[in-house]
Amino acid sequence: MIAGGMAKAPRPPAWLPEEARAEWRRVVPGLVSRRVLTADMVSILETYCLHVGLVKRAWAAIAAEGEYVEGKRHAAFTTLTQSTAEVRRGAAELGLTPTSRPKLPNLPEEEVDAFAELDI
Repeated sequence: MIAGGMAKAPRPPAWLPEEARAEWRRVVPGLVSRRVLTADMVSILETYCLHVGLVKRAWAAIAAEGEYVEGKRHAAFTTLTQSTAEVRRGAAELGLTPTSRPKLPNLPEEEVDAFAELDI
């Protein structure tokens, strides 16, 4: 739990593409139930969800059109690579990864995975 953590899930912004809104609906309930989403984190959440949507769209384009177009690697690979990095970064900031959860301040003891960072 973070001081100021939202008790109610905000709605996804209308400007987000559908794939991004679907990710919002998937992750926000957990963030709110753990009370780790604050108002100042919403822009990080928006960026994270946007890039999840871009990854899905880029991969769909590659799957539909092939890995190579006119003898060159599909241009969507650039979006895929950049957005994947942004997804990882945003997931860590939001505490969506097992290793980032213990780093959130004031997280209740039962939420902390003491073995998350062990390499076993």
